Amino acid sequence: MLAFKIETGIILLAIAGLLASFITKSYSGIVRYTGIDDAIRIFYTSFLTVVISISVNLTYYYNAGLNLIPYSVIIISFFVSFLFLVYYRLLVKSVFSYVRNDLAKKNNVVIFGAGQIGMLAKQALDAEARGKSKVAAFFEDDYNKAGKAISGIPIYKSADLSVRIDQLDIAEVIIAVKHLTTERKDEIVELCISKKVKVRMVPSFDKWVKGEFQAGQIKEVNIEDLLGRDSIQLDNTNLLQAIKGRVICVTGASGSIGSELARQLIHYQPKQLVLVDQAESPLYELERELMNIKSPCRISFHLMDITNNERMRALFRDYKLEWVFHAAAYKHVPVMESNPAEAVSCNILGTKLLADLSVEFGVTKFVMISTDKAVNPTSIMGCSKRIAEIYVQSLNNHLQVLGGSHTMFVTTRFGNVLGSNGSVIPIFKKQIEAGGPITVTHPEVTRFFMTIPEACRLVLEAGTIGHGGEIFIFDMGKSVKIYDLAKKMVLLSGLDIGKDIDIVFTGLRDGEKLYEELLSSNEDTLPTHHPKILKARVREYEFTHVNSMIELLGDLITDANELKMVTLMKDLVPEYKSNYSKFEILDRH
Repeated sequence: MLAFKIETGIILLAIAGLLASFITKSYSGIVRYTGIDDAIRIFYTSFLTVVISISVNLTYYYNAGLNLIPYSVIIISFFVSFLFLVYYRLLVKSVFSYVRNDLAKKNNVVIFGAGQIGMLAKQALDAEARGKSKVAAFFEDDYNKAGKAISGIPIYKSADLSVRIDQLDIAEVIIAVKHLTTERKDEIVELCISKKVKVRMVPSFDKWVKGEFQAGQIKEVNIEDLLGRDSIQLDNTNLLQAIKGRVICVTGASGSIGSELARQLIHYQPKQLVLVDQAESPLYELERELMNIKSPCRISFHLMDITNNERMRALFRDYKLEWVFHAAAYKHVPVMESNPAEAVSCNILGTKLLADLSVEFGVTKFVMISTDKAVNPTSIMGCSKRIAEIYVQSLNNHLQVLGGSHTMFVTTRFGNVLGSNGSVIPIFKKQIEAGGPITVTHPEVTRFFMTIPEACRLVLEAGTIGHGGEIFIFDMGKSVKIYDLAKKMVLLSGLDIGKDIDIVFTGLRDGEKLYEELLSSNEDTLPTHHPKILKARVREYEFTHVNSMIELLGDLITDANELKMVTLMKDLVPEYKSNYSKFEILDRH
C-alpha cells in the first residue's frame, strides 16, 4: 500500500510539473542566456506545481479518505526542484561562457580609464554575444589606482602603456575617460598609431542608446575627436537675457554654421526664428529636424536669395526683425575665382542689402559671419568677404557719427570648421572609402580648424557683447598641416600609406594660400572678457567712399570685363594680392 502511494505521488508531482511548465512556458528560455527573468519564471512554475499537487491531494483525500503524497514531500520538492532548475541553468550558462570566451582565441584589449566608464566598457565587452575581445589590463593617469585590480584585471600606470602594449600583445586600446583633454587624447592616439594598435573610445553619455551602454556603441576615433578642443564655457545668463523674446533672422540657415546657430538659438527662447536660405533640399531637411524640437519659439522657413531686394524688404517689414545673423555667403575659393561676379553679387551686394535693410527697419543688432580668408586676401572670395567687413564696419561708424539709436554691426572672423560642407575632412573620408588616392594641394599647406558648435557658441557670445563696429576674431589654436591631417586619417583607418593607399600632391588651386591668417600685418588685437574672443584693431574706411565703390562694383556685375571688376576690388583692398590666379597680372602694374 505504501509503495503504491509513493509511485502515485511521484506520478502526481511529475504530471503537475509538466502542466505547470506548459502554463508558464518555463521551457522556452535559452539556457545559455539565463537571467533573473528565467529564475522568476522557474519560481512560478515550482509554485504552480505545488498548487496543483495540493489541489489534487485535497480532492483525493475528501473522496478516498487518504492523501496521495504527504504535504511535507510537496513542500520539500518545491525547494529542491526550484534550486535544482536554477542552478542547472546557471551551470550550463557558465560552461558555455567558459568554452566560448576563455577557450576561444581572443584579441587582447586594454581599457584606458579605470573609473566607472571603464568598468561599463569591460562589462559591455564581456556581455557581447560574439565577443572576440578579452580585457587584459586597465591603464590610468591617476597613479593612486595603479597596482590595484578590478575583477582580477590589473591596473597599470599610463606611463607604462607603450611597454605593456608589446608585453601583453595588445590589439586594441579603448579610451574610457569622461573628461579627457583633446591634447591627452591625441597623445594616446599617436602612441597607438605608432604601435599599429587599433584605438576606439566610449562615446559621451548623451550618445548612449536610451541611456544604456553596449559594446556596439564603442566608436572609432575620428579626426574630429583629435582636432576638436575642450568645451567652451559661456555666460548663458547674458545670452538668455539678450536673445529671449526677440525675433531673430539667420541667413544661410541651412549651411553648416547657419543650421547650428539655429539649433543653439532655440535654447535661448527667442520669440521667433526666421530662417532664410536659397538651397531648397538642405532647408527642407533643417525644417524636418527643427520641427521635432519642442519649443515655444515659432520657426518660419523662407526659400529666397539674399540679393532679391523686394523679397528681402518684405521679410524685414513683415517680421519686424530685431537681430540678424548673416551667415549666407559663397565660400569655395576656386569656384569664386572662376565666377567673380557671383562673389560680388552674393558676398558684397547681398551683405550691403541686408545691412541697409537692417538700418531702414530698425534692426537692433546685425552679426556678420566672416572668414580668415578675408585677411591679406589672395582670392576673389577672401577679398569679397573683406569688402563686406569694411562695409558693415564703416556703416556702423557712419551711423555713430549721425547720432541717435541705430543698428549695431558686429563682425566675427574665424577659420575652417570641422565637417562643414565641402571642407577637406569629408573629402578625405570619401577618398579613403574609395581606396584613394588622397589629394593634398601642397605638402606645406596649413589651416586653422574649429568645431561647428564651438564656432557658433563664440558667434553668439561675440554678438551679445558687441556694441557695434567691432571685428571679433576667435582663438583658433594651432594651425594644422593638411598633409599631416591626411596621414593621420589614413592611419586611423587602419591603412598603410604607400601600401594600401597613396597621398598625392595636386598643386595649390586658384586663389589658394599656403597659410591662413587671422590678422593682417597692420592689425593687432585687444582682449575681451572671454579668453577665446579677441577684438581686432583694423584700418577704418570712410563710409561714403566705400559705398560709392560698392555701387560701382554692382554696375560692373553685368559687364563682361572681369579684370575691371577685380581691379576695383584691389583698389578698395590694397593688401589683396592674387595667388595662383589669372588675376595675378593685375598686381604687376
